[in-house]
Amino acid sequence: MTYIGELISIGVAFSWTATALLSEFGSKRLGNLTLNVLRMALALVFSLVLFGVATGSPLPAGASPEAAGWMLLSGLVGYVIGDFCLFQCYIIIGSRYGQLFMTLAPLAAALTAWLSLGQQLSSISLVAMLITLLGISISVLGRGQRHKLSLKLPLNGVLYAIGAAVCQGVGLVLSKIGMDHYEAVAGMPEWLVPFSANFYRCLAGIVGFSLLHYFRDGMGPLREAMHDLRGLSVATATTVFGPFVGVGFSLMAVQYTAAGIASTLMAMTPIIIILPSAWLFHEKITWRAVLGAVISVVGVSLFFQ
Repeated sequence: MTYIGELISIGVAFSWTATALLSEFGSKRLGNLTLNVLRMALALVFSLVLFGVATGSPLPAGASPEAAGWMLLSGLVGYVIGDFCLFQCYIIIGSRYGQLFMTLAPLAAALTAWLSLGQQLSSISLVAMLITLLGISISVLGRGQRHKLSLKLPLNGVLYAIGAAVCQGVGLVLSKIGMDHYEAVAGMPEWLVPFSANFYRCLAGIVGFSLLHYFRDGMGPLREAMHDLRGLSVATATTVFGPFVGVGFSLMAVQYTAAGIASTLMAMTPIIIILPSAWLFHEKITWRAVLGAVISVVGVSLFFQ
């Protein structure tokens, strides 16, 4: 089928849009930490089922101690710190602006890879960073008193969003380092390696979020959430569209088309999310917000040229 990779990539962008919207609703209903504990637990269950069907064993194979260590660290940075910041920014500034700031993740990944792996930053990457920052600035900055530029969003929400983007970018590089330490195992298909890696990330995630939940709120909110059928449904849908289906189909997309094309199409979430966010959460759409989102996505696309 012609353009199947491109079509899958666009589908992934819609999947991640659904994840962002559901996460905003779920965070406000269940609380940031409660939702994340449920997401990590469900992701582990889905992973065990997938391994059992694909390999006959519910546990992943092929991870050396070094690989497992890097993946656990990636989970700590990307899931525990990153998703905590992301879901907190959803509560404060909404998923639409949160996804806009997530276009900074490639910038963070590029800088981390430069520092840790020695990967060189090309001139086009530097231009991409500036364009992405320009797009975000157009969306979130406006005229304040005495015609000075001011931030239209709460500062703490912006800081959480930036923290989420940085952690996602750093976590991605840590995941790459970890998967480079994986060993070939008979009976385990190569496409299953990222899911195996994500299993260890989820282990770190559920331990980290459970500890944060216990020391900050106790386990009462989690017990209450287990009786909230609507909240559990949202947590399940968030897990399916996000770390499970989103990851799986993003990997499938790059098998059928160039990674740069796939990555660019999957980065369209800040544009796709504008209309459903306005409909669901009654957020006002301005030409500056639309223009800024488009420019940011163009900036992201230049990272993959």
